[in-house]
Amino acid sequence: MAKNNAPVTLTDVGSLFSTQAERDEGQKETVISVLLSEIDNFPDHPFKVKDDEEMQRMVESVKQAGILNPVLLRKKEDGRYELISGHRRKRACELAGLTSIPAIVRELDRDSATIYMVDSNLQRETILPSEKAFSYKMRLEAMKRQVGRPSKNNLSQVGTHLRSDAELAEIVGESRNQIQRYIRLTELIPPILQKVDDGKIALSPAVEISYLTAEQQQWLMETMELEDCTPSHAQAIKMKQFAKDGKLTEAVILSIIQEEKPNQKEQLKISKERISKYFAPGTPAQKIEDTIIKALELYRRRERQRDMER
Repeated sequence: MAKNNAPVTLTDVGSLFSTQAERDEGQKETVISVLLSEIDNFPDHPFKVKDDEEMQRMVESVKQAGILNPVLLRKKEDGRYELISGHRRKRACELAGLTSIPAIVRELDRDSATIYMVDSNLQRETILPSEKAFSYKMRLEAMKRQVGRPSKNNLSQVGTHLRSDAELAEIVGESRNQIQRYIRLTELIPPILQKVDDGKIALSPAVEISYLTAEQQQWLMETMELEDCTPSHAQAIKMKQFAKDGKLTEAVILSIIQEEKPNQKEQLKISKERISKYFAPGTPAQKIEDTIIKALELYRRRERQRDMER
């Protein structure tokens, strides 16, 4: 049961999981209690719900103060509910051991629900490239279905109708070109898309890689694991061109990946576990590198001295 003397910090944590629009609507519409077992997540929900430290803070907030902002649902034809906004709040309730959640039920069609779902989640401070990719694609497709094509008999629509991607660009604060670049990421196979989310492959090379077939991307993934590296933008462009010409093979991918990148020389990697015992916790990486170099220089001088004494 919610405590009346809950700390302000708990309220702030809960607020991270809802938008101001939701909070305003929550004051106008009727809030009901809905069993978690009767709620289905939004189909193909593009935003990841992680059981991380932030979620744990939310769980603790829910245990002490309850859900301060209701989730948004819509009623399905089978009588169950579909979750439009509040996936993290729902997950926090599950982890906190609750069986129900305060909710607002709104009449929305599929496209309106999709648009609301995307908009409410784009309020997050941190959004992964894959989340932007699939949410932009879903919202754009929903917008196009809502607007439809201008009628040939109604020419006034032509002059007043914004292109859907231009309208979306204005809403999310991205250029039309950038939105299309993100949407291209939906063509990546999951392992490569994960590398984009992890920051191991930048957006520009990822966009070029998206033009490869799934099989070619799998070849690239295997090559990256074998060589322990990722392609530069220039290398990705080269692979895309070979693929366009019908000449991209596993051997070609390997030869491109093995090319020395500009301003990058071959690197020798040493696992942190092997050297951690020689350094105090928290030692900066640069200091570790400098110490290793000095140690190697000292070792080389001693080896030379021994050779002279023989």
